[in-house]
Amino acid sequence: MLAELFAGSVADAERRRETVSLAQIERAVAQTSEALDAKSFLAPADQIKVLAEVKRASPSRGLMADIPDPAALARIYAENGASAISVLTEERKFKGSLEDLIAVRANVNVPLLRKDFIANEYQILEARAAGADIILLIVAGLAESDIVRLKEFTEQLGMLAFVETHDREELKLAVAVGSEMIGVNARDLSTFETDRDLFAKVVDEIPNGIIKVAESAVRNADDVAHYRKSGADVVLVGEALVTNDPAQMLQSFLRAGK
Repeated sequence: MLAELFAGSVADAERRRETVSLAQIERAVAQTSEALDAKSFLAPADQIKVLAEVKRASPSRGLMADIPDPAALARIYAENGASAISVLTEERKFKGSLEDLIAVRANVNVPLLRKDFIANEYQILEARAAGADIILLIVAGLAESDIVRLKEFTEQLGMLAFVETHDREELKLAVAVGSEMIGVNARDLSTFETDRDLFAKVVDEIPNGIIKVAESAVRNADDVAHYRKSGADVVLVGEALVTNDPAQMLQSFLRAGK
């Protein structure tokens, strides 16, 4: 499934590249305002931070929410305490788009993560042109040399690389390449089942000073409290927000994560 998702995202980027050339996207980046300092928004603090996600669908759950106006949802997130917002731009399984990212960028002043299956520099450039401040790099889908190259390219553009892991060995690699923001995704990529305790089992591999993000298996405030107790600085939440009252859920998450 992961290989299929990467292949689809790369193919879609190549299709866009036929319309907007590399030179054109580079010019667009040059005309874009500087990226926000995402590290300052997400840095470890007494209060857990929430990275709230604009997410319509997923391969494991199918369609979860229509979200006809992603900008309106993003405003609710920002007004209710989200420190940053993740926007799914993968088109095939997650039903997102770069247009969603552009719309959100025009309506909020917190850092934005482009959540997609990033495998080349063109995708990073189009993310920056659309207003992204953070880029997702998934260890399970990339060679170490690709992670290093894409991370460096991301940072050259003034953005933060968010490196996602799923086990201890991937986590060690993320630390070794100098990642400043590391996620532990509780979802098994083979079975799609989640293990809320995975973060606690492997977080000792992440040195102090690196932003520690717990991903998946956040259904309610108890899960946020559990992740906070385990050492998470940030929780990435999508489904629980888009399938409930997002304002109320966000506020409950922040109360639980003190």
